[in-house]
Amino acid sequence: MQFKHPEILWALLLLLIPIFIHLFQLRRFKRTPFTNVAMLQKVVAESRKSNTLKKWLLLLTRLLLIAALVIAFAQPFFASNTALTDKETVIYLDNSFSMQAKNNGLSLLEQSVQDLIKHAGDDEVFSLFTNGHTYKNVSLKEIQNELLSLNHTHDQLSMDAVYLKANSLFSSSTNTLKRIVLISDFQQNMFSDNVELDTRLETYFVPQRTTLAQNTSIDSIFVEEHPTEQSKLSVLLSGGDAEEPLPISLFNQNLLIAKTSANFTANGTARVEFTIPSNTEIQGLLSIQDHSLAYDNQFYFNIDKKEKIKVLSISESDSDYLRRLFRQEEFEFQNYELGQLDYSALDGQNVVILNGIAAIPNGLQQTLRTFKQDGGTIIVVPSMESDLISYNQFLSSFFATRMVRPYNTEKQITGISFDHPLYQNVFEKRVQNFQFPSTNNAYQVTTRAPRILSLEGGEPFLSGLDGFYFFTAALDLENSNFKNSPLIVPTFYNMAAFSLKSPETQHTLGNHTEIDLATNLGNDNILKVSKENYEFIPRQQSFPNRVRLEFDENPEEDGIYGIDKSGEVLRHISFNYPRSESYLNYLPLTSMNNVDIQDSISGLFEHLEAENSITAYWKWFVILALFLALVEVLIQKFVT
Repeated sequence: MQFKHPEILWALLLLLIPIFIHLFQLRRFKRTPFTNVAMLQKVVAESRKSNTLKKWLLLLTRLLLIAALVIAFAQPFFASNTALTDKETVIYLDNSFSMQAKNNGLSLLEQSVQDLIKHAGDDEVFSLFTNGHTYKNVSLKEIQNELLSLNHTHDQLSMDAVYLKANSLFSSSTNTLKRIVLISDFQQNMFSDNVELDTRLETYFVPQRTTLAQNTSIDSIFVEEHPTEQSKLSVLLSGGDAEEPLPISLFNQNLLIAKTSANFTANGTARVEFTIPSNTEIQGLLSIQDHSLAYDNQFYFNIDKKEKIKVLSISESDSDYLRRLFRQEEFEFQNYELGQLDYSALDGQNVVILNGIAAIPNGLQQTLRTFKQDGGTIIVVPSMESDLISYNQFLSSFFATRMVRPYNTEKQITGISFDHPLYQNVFEKRVQNFQFPSTNNAYQVTTRAPRILSLEGGEPFLSGLDGFYFFTAALDLENSNFKNSPLIVPTFYNMAAFSLKSPETQHTLGNHTEIDLATNLGNDNILKVSKENYEFIPRQQSFPNRVRLEFDENPEEDGIYGIDKSGEVLRHISFNYPRSESYLNYLPLTSMNNVDIQDSISGLFEHLEAENSITAYWKWFVILALFLALVEVLIQKFVT
């Protein structure tokens, strides 16, 4: 037994007072002689015995009465081992998209919030955080309305991040018991392979799970564009029932343009194809109806008119092959002789090609350096009779490149860097029996630039990265048959295409995204990105010939956004939520150690209340004191 006010127990010393009173009589009795009558002597003897018994009963009753009163004021109680320890509680409430799954008509998140409001104490102070909000040292009354309006999010915290966030909300005191409560469906993707629970904390898991074990999702799309024929839109779905076709609709803005059914395989996947008009702008939405998660039932994409990439060639040799490579459908190609070049023509270009010029004038060198600093792409194709001094003055600014000397040995191009960004997604597999082109003469070079194509012996034929590429040999037919090789098309196309990062048909929220727009902002203008009732300003970098936009934390909602310049929509960009939570793959919690798993939120708070329970007994001692007072009265009245 423990006491709330143990210092009051010193009052038990008061028990000595009735003892002294009863043991040492303060009154003195006079003896009165009587006649020696036997009957009177017997009466006196019996009276003395009765009086002695009454005194002892009164003494015992009074001692117990005083003791009961003293103990009652000391407030005795019984408590568990942790009931008297100061506690800090942090609650993680998972509001990720997987908590959209429903039970009895309510989503798991709605049900969790209602259970918290119903069972948590209104005045109890705790800290609570979700995947996007934090409430520190609050009571339920303070955040009740915010919890009721809590939205789902795609940004689910990992288990390591949950513990890191929780530890930041606990105080630094070492004398408190720290408890963390996790309310989630505990999908497998929350846990990494080497996750370790913090054993310094008392951890409670409250799993919230649905009885539905299946969720259908639109996972991704692919667009195969054809300039003359109709384009094809392929849609990949997962999680469907092989015995139940699922209708899927295609909208352009709010107009339904196609509808079909997805037939799923035994493993729950399906592929659906739509034909869409070529060379047509589409703000597309794919939609299905599913009874489980709602966020992955729609998929946004857009097909805008492609911006033409501006390519300028400075030539002293044949440039017809460049004109054939850079067609008018996708590029604006211009060719200038070196002697006729107006350097101001480089303004607004995306790509400049030095095509077989013998020497690079100093003025052109400086202009090209500025062009590259402003984000332009430079491709250098040397002449068979290049002036090494002027070339090296220019090339040394990029990857410390120097042309050493020419060598007159025929060599084949035998090495392809398949991992280089220039050739990613070009080859279906690493080709071994490729008919490689060759060159008769090339320049030996020293450079820190990564090699893209290599000659026999490991000498570079094409090197470069991030907007600067250079060949080590002239591409004239007298020197090389590279122009007739299939390699020339993806090589030059990608070098030019990488100069302007055009938006893809769709992007995933949360992933770093960069796009370029061929526009000039001027000094004061900025680009805004918006859709209905939602607008933000992305991080942007302005170059003379383009503007680069970067997306990280924004936007937070899926949809098709317009990129606005002074009220004019330049183009659109589409974002979709990641599909990582579409697969209802739950972690088996029984395998977790050092975790107290509760079946429900109500059961959790009953458990916590039992741990904090204190049973008070002072009322019983008050009742005992009253009873003893009554006993004393009865003794005084009936015991003679």
